[in-house]
Amino acid sequence: MRHTGSIETTARRAIFVAVSLALALSLAGCTGDTFTAILPTPNDYSPGVASSSPSPAPAAPLTAAPPTVAPGASTADARALLATLPVKGKAPKTGYDRVGDFGPAWKDMDHNGCDTRNDILARDLVDETRSGSCTILTGILHDPYTGKTIDFVRGPNSADVQIDHRVPLANAWQTGAQQLTFDTREKLANDPLNLVAVDGPTNERKSDGDAATWLPPQASYRCTYVADQVAVKAKYHLWVAPAEHDAIERVLDACPVIRVPAPGH
Repeated sequence: MRHTGSIETTARRAIFVAVSLALALSLAGCTGDTFTAILPTPNDYSPGVASSSPSPAPAAPLTAAPPTVAPGASTADARALLATLPVKGKAPKTGYDRVGDFGPAWKDMDHNGCDTRNDILARDLVDETRSGSCTILTGILHDPYTGKTIDFVRGPNSADVQIDHRVPLANAWQTGAQQLTFDTREKLANDPLNLVAVDGPTNERKSDGDAATWLPPQASYRCTYVADQVAVKAKYHLWVAPAEHDAIERVLDACPVIRVPAPGH
């Protein structure tokens, strides 16, 4: 009986070892592929997995805010519209006069009782307060050029928020606006399509730069920025300089399809 018990015990141990070995092999696989697949690779970066060299986050894609288009108005693809703009050198800036050529800032072009600056502040700021129906006293600007949040307070620091011409008036003057009537130039200078409330110091650094020399620091806004420039130039029959055209095209090539108001709308 003792001999038989010993044999049975030995047999049980042998079976246990065999089963354990089979289980280990089944987890690992003969080539180790299954085992390897369940281990994190050196570049995995997920909660609970340590990594000495995590994969860098992919760059954020360029995006575009929906353009302001009146209900029922015709739109055009900004890329296709760019292809319709004449490409030629800039005319001389000789004789350019901001007020004399485009009128004083800011006029009530839509006759709503509010000047253009207050109209744009009312459009682009949030949580604004007013004096009467027009004058914006305070508000918050989520600046599209830099991504900063700016508290606007009317008074000595009003210039912290400025109204930028996406197509600078000096650039417009050198790319066809000289041939427009004064009334049309005045409309261009006050057209909401060409205007946006932005960080003042950034706007001053832009100065009269076109897309070849200046783009918003916040890359995600560049699609909207150059698309609106194309829409403005098409609307007022302006042209683009060669370097300006190429810069706009490079930006749009990295953007989703952007539809902007078609000329005449």
